[in-house]
Amino acid sequence: MSDTIEKVKCLIIGSGPAGYTAAIYAARANMAPVLYQGTQPGGQLTTTNEVENFPGYPEGITGPEMMMELQKQASRFGTDVRDGWITRVDFSGDVHRVWVNDHKEIHCDTVIISTGASAKYLGLVSEQKYLKLGGGVSACAVCDGFFYRNQEVVIVGAGDSACEEAHYLSKLCSKVTMLVRRDVFRASKIMANRVKNTKNIEILFNTETEEVLGDGQVVTGVKVKNNVTGELTTIPATGFFVAIGHKPNTDIFKEYLELDETGYIINQPGTSKTNVEGVFVSGDAADHVYRQAITAAGTGCMAALDAERYLAAKEAPVEA
Repeated sequence: MSDTIEKVKCLIIGSGPAGYTAAIYAARANMAPVLYQGTQPGGQLTTTNEVENFPGYPEGITGPEMMMELQKQASRFGTDVRDGWITRVDFSGDVHRVWVNDHKEIHCDTVIISTGASAKYLGLVSEQKYLKLGGGVSACAVCDGFFYRNQEVVIVGAGDSACEEAHYLSKLCSKVTMLVRRDVFRASKIMANRVKNTKNIEILFNTETEEVLGDGQVVTGVKVKNNVTGELTTIPATGFFVAIGHKPNTDIFKEYLELDETGYIINQPGTSKTNVEGVFVSGDAADHVYRQAITAAGTGCMAALDAERYLAAKEAPVEA
C-alpha cells in the first residue's frame, strides 16, 4: 500500500456511456469527479462498429468514436480521467475506501459504480475472430439487428432473452435459425411459444455451434452439430448472434452491496441509490432489462444528481 491516501469527493468506477455521463454531470456540479476507466476503457460499446440508435448522430458513429467524444466532453468540464481499475473496496465505514490496482488507496465521499456487464460468448476461436473484426458476430440484436435486414441470421440461446431477441430479429431478417443446445427451451412457455409460432424462425434443438464460417472479413455461415446424432450441417448466414446471458462486473462489491441472484446491483426503485449511503450505481451493472447506451447514459445522469444531493444534504448546516 502507498504511504499517501488520496481523498476524492466523487469517484466514478468504470467508463462507457454511464460513467462518462455521470462524470459530465458531476463535473458541472463542481464535484471534482475522478474516473477510473477500468479494464475496458469505453466499455462494451468500443466493440461495436456502428451505432445508429443513439440520438444526435443522424449519420451514425462508431462505438470507439462515441466513447472518445464522451471522454473529451467529461474532461472538458474538469473530470480527472485515469487509467487503471479498482480491485478492492471497503464500504463498511463512514468513509468509502477503494484500492486502485491493489496499491493506491482512495477515500471517497461518494462512489458511482458504472462497471457494466460483459456479454457471455461461446469462446470459439472463429467466433472471437469475427467479433473482433466486426464482421457479423454480435451479442445484441436490438443494437445490431438493423444491419441484417432481409438477410439470414443464426442466434444461439434458449432463455427468455434469446427468445425475445430471436423474435426481434424475425421482424428484420428473412430467416432466423435458433440453436438450442438441449431438447427444450429454458425460456418461459409464453416466450417459447412466441418463437415457435413465428413463421420465419427455425428452431434446431440438440444443436451446438462448431464453427463460425466466413471469408476472412465477414460471416458467411455457421457449422453446427447435432449432439444426439453427431451430424454436421452448414447453415448459410451473414449474422451470428449470441444470447446466452451477461455477467455483471460486480464481484468486488458483493461483500457490501445487495446483488440479485445473477450479480446485478439492486438499486432503490426510481433512483441510483444502493443499500450503502453515498454509493450509487448506473448502467448495466444494475440494468439487466434494457442494456442500451442511451439508458445507461440516463442512469449515469441520475447517479450524479443523486450523489450531488447526498453531498448537499451532508454539507447543509443543521438548524437548532
